[in-house]
Amino acid sequence: MPPTAAAPICLSPRVVVFDYGEVISREPTTADRTTLLARAGVAHEPFWVAYWAHRDGLDRGTTSIAEYWGAVARDTGAQWSPVDVHELWAIDHRGWLSVDVGTLGVLHALAAGGTRLALLSNAGRDFGGWLRHGSFGPLFERVFVSGKLGLVKPDAAIYEHVIAELGIEASEFLFVDNKSENVEGARAVGGDGHVFTDAAGLESWLRALA
Repeated sequence: MPPTAAAPICLSPRVVVFDYGEVISREPTTADRTTLLARAGVAHEPFWVAYWAHRDGLDRGTTSIAEYWGAVARDTGAQWSPVDVHELWAIDHRGWLSVDVGTLGVLHALAAGGTRLALLSNAGRDFGGWLRHGSFGPLFERVFVSGKLGLVKPDAAIYEHVIAELGIEASEFLFVDNKSENVEGARAVGGDGHVFTDAAGLESWLRALA
């Protein structure tokens, strides 16, 4: 028997704006991380410290993929060729290309209720195509990628940009993110939000608003 679709959720005229990583997507699996670390050929702790230390430049669009992996190499003492970098990028990229079926169910319930939807992700330019043109892309009226905008969450400017582009009042802006500081950023400009832990909690919050 096919699964039953969730009842529609109507929040008009408000717009629900979703983060991508660890909200729509799942975090990379242990196997994903093990594969990346094995290909990098460096120790666990220094690799992950360097991996996250230089991520902001990718998200802001100020650091290229090659520059990013070059910085990780310098911090860890690795010596990677350009071909190594291509493979490291591909393994890392694939680790973030997943979907949370529970969140997708909530998205479809919102769409069925006529609720306007948008996506706002701190991500490099290379994620733009996946986010805009993946199978879930048509659910969103607009897709905003930090690496294209040169702005990142939780800076006020990125939320103000999204609100202006959507043509709404700040009070009509609802933001869903797994990081509390990013939700607080949305609240600081006059919107509201939900710190995502799972799809059931998100759906309960949205239905309470409706």
